[in-house]
Amino acid sequence: MTDHPPARRADATRNRQRILDAARTAFAATGAETSMAEIARRSGVGSATLYRNFATRHELLEALLVDEVDEVCAAAATVEGDSPADRLTAWLRRFFQYVATKRPVVLGLLEHTDTSDPVFQTRGRMLTAGRPLLAAAQDARQIAGDLDLDQVLDLVMAIAKIPGTPEYRQPILDAALAGLHTRDT
Repeated sequence: MTDHPPARRADATRNRQRILDAARTAFAATGAETSMAEIARRSGVGSATLYRNFATRHELLEALLVDEVDEVCAAAATVEGDSPADRLTAWLRRFFQYVATKRPVVLGLLEHTDTSDPVFQTRGRMLTAGRPLLAAAQDARQIAGDLDLDQVLDLVMAIAKIPGTPEYRQPILDAALAGLHTRDT
């Protein structure tokens, strides 16, 4: 007898991922008000499959947030670049993308969730994932040593929240990330 639940079948795992992908796209396009029927349609699964995976919209929104945080944290360990500063910058760009696109999901969750719920405790995970990247870039004297990751993430989040198109925010992000680099004197 085992205490572990049986592993998901491959098709069930694929269906769950299709639902998450469709929901992420739908919420980004039309907001957290997107109907569950629309998500089922976009994912190509039936309503029964959708509700078997996510009994409520709240469960779906939570799963999306956790999934996105997992992806950003995992990216810190696998990000590529020619130098420590390049790897940090690439990860910060991934973090920026996360912040810029998670807004509809978080707004949808806030309607029905106490913000002390553990699903909202993502900052600590982000800090744990990104600190080694910042430390390596600072040890290599490529990034200003007087910054901590809290400050850098706050900077990136502030830029992600600027009203306007991604094309408008992109040069602002580029300038801010360039400003993190140390200057040869």
